[in-house]
Amino acid sequence: MRKFFSSVLLAAATLSAPVSALAADSAAYLDNTQPWSVRMAESEMVRFPEAWMIDWDEKPQWDYVHGLNLLAFSKLYEQSGEQKYLDYIKAYYDRFVNEDGTINTYVRSKFNIDMVNPGKVLFFLYDQTGDEKYKLAADTLRDQLNDHPRTSEGGFWHKERYPSQMWLDGLYMGAPFYAEYIMRYGDPKELDDVYKQFELIEKHLYAEKTGLPRHGWDESRDQKWADNDTGLSPNHWSRALGWYAMAIVDVLEVVPTQSEKREWLVSRFKNFVDHAVKYQDETGAWYQVTDLGDKEGNYLEGSGTAMLTYAIAKGVNMNVLPKDYITYANKGFAGMEDQMISVDPANNVISLEQICAVAGLGGKPYRDGSYEYYLSEPIRANDAKGVGPFILAALELNK
Repeated sequence: MRKFFSSVLLAAATLSAPVSALAADSAAYLDNTQPWSVRMAESEMVRFPEAWMIDWDEKPQWDYVHGLNLLAFSKLYEQSGEQKYLDYIKAYYDRFVNEDGTINTYVRSKFNIDMVNPGKVLFFLYDQTGDEKYKLAADTLRDQLNDHPRTSEGGFWHKERYPSQMWLDGLYMGAPFYAEYIMRYGDPKELDDVYKQFELIEKHLYAEKTGLPRHGWDESRDQKWADNDTGLSPNHWSRALGWYAMAIVDVLEVVPTQSEKREWLVSRFKNFVDHAVKYQDETGAWYQVTDLGDKEGNYLEGSGTAMLTYAIAKGVNMNVLPKDYITYANKGFAGMEDQMISVDPANNVISLEQICAVAGLGGKPYRDGSYEYYLSEPIRANDAKGVGPFILAALELNK
C-alpha cells in the first residue's frame, strides 16, 4: 500500500504547530541516528519548548494528554538518565501541584475520569525527588474516586456529564493510577474494585461479530447512540481499543503476579489481541474504524496503531502474551514508519501523521458514533494521543 500522507498533509501539519514553538529551537538539528523514542521526544521538545504547550495548548491546564506524553518521557528518562527529560516533566507538574497537594485548574466536582490520568506521573516524580507534594497530589486524585459516580454495578461513569456511560477510554484514564495507588499506599483488597472495571467492560461492551469491545456503553439506553437492546455504541474505534489495551497491560504491570483475577485479565487480554490482529492491515497499521478497512473514506490511523503496538509489545515483554506475538508489534511499528512518519529535512524533526484529533460520544454538537461521524473528525500530525504511545512502543521494541 502506498504511503498515505502527502506533501499537502505534511505542510498542513507544520502549519498547525505554533510558529513560536517551532522557532524556539530552530538552530537545533536533531541526530537522526538516535532511537525513534529519542527522536520523537526531542522533536516534541522542539515543537513545544514547555510541556504545558503539548497538543498546541494556548494556556496551561491539567490535562490527560500531558499525562500521557509525560509518562512516555518518564520511561525514556528511566532508560536514558538524561536530565533534560526529567526537567521537562517536572516543569509541567510544578506549575500545577501545590505544596498542600492541591492541583491548579483541576476541578474535582466535574468528576471527569480523564483528569485522573496525569496522576500516574506523580508516582514517578515522588520516587525521583522525595517531595511530599507529589504524594499529596496523588491523594487528591485518589479521593475523587471515592465519590466518582458509578453504574448500578459499580463501573465508573466516564464523566458526570455523561451519566450511566462507560467508555473504553476511561479504563486507561482511571484504572492504572488506581491500581498503582493501591499497591503503594492502600489495601490490596481494594484491587477488586480495579478488576471490577474490566469485568464490566468484558460483560457489557463486546460485539459478538468482531469479538472486540465497542467504544462506549450506556447502561440507561438514553443516548441516541446507544442500541436499545445492548446499550452499545454502533462502531469500533481503534483509539478506544488502544486505550483499553494500554489500560490492561499497565494494570498487569503493577498488580500482584500470583492472583486468580490477574490470570483472568491476562486471558481476556490475549482474547482481545487475538481478535484485534485480525483487523491489522497488511501495512501493519489499524484503521480509524477498526473493522471496516475496505469501506470508502476509512484511513490508517496513527494513535490507535501506536497504542495497540505498544500494548502488544509490552504484553510480550511481560510474558503475558506468547513470544511470537512480537511479530504483530513489529509489524505495527513498521506500519507507522512506512505510512505515518515524516522528517523535516531542515532540522530532522520527525512527525507522526494521520492522527484523529478527537472523537467521543454524545455532547454538543452531538456525536452519534456512526461511521460517518468517526470519519468527520479532523486529522492532524503530532497529536499527543499518538506521540506518547509512539514513544512507549519504540521503548518496548528498542527501536
